Amino acid sequence: MNYSELRRKEVVNMRNCKKLGHVTDLEFDQCTGCICSIKVSHCFPFFPFFQLEEDLVIPFPKIRQIGPDIIIVETC
Repeated sequence: MNYSELRRKEVVNMRNCKKLGHVTDLEFDQCTGCICSIKVSHCFPFFPFFQLEEDLVIPFPKIRQIGPDIIIVETC
C-alpha cells in the first residue's frame, strides 16, 4: 500500500466508534525504516485549510486493523 492510498482512509477509534479524521503524515524510525506513528487531522483530506482541531498522533502499535476503507485504532 502506498501513501496516497493510506491518506484516503478514514481513521476510527474502536473504543467509541468516533471518526478521528484522515491520515496526513507518517513518522518513520530512522534506523529500521518502519512506521512509528501516523498523524491524523480532522480536516478534509483534500481541503487542508478547513482544519478544525490540532492533529492527533497515533503510535503504530495502537493501530488494530487497516481495512479497504478505514483504519481502526484503539486510543483513550
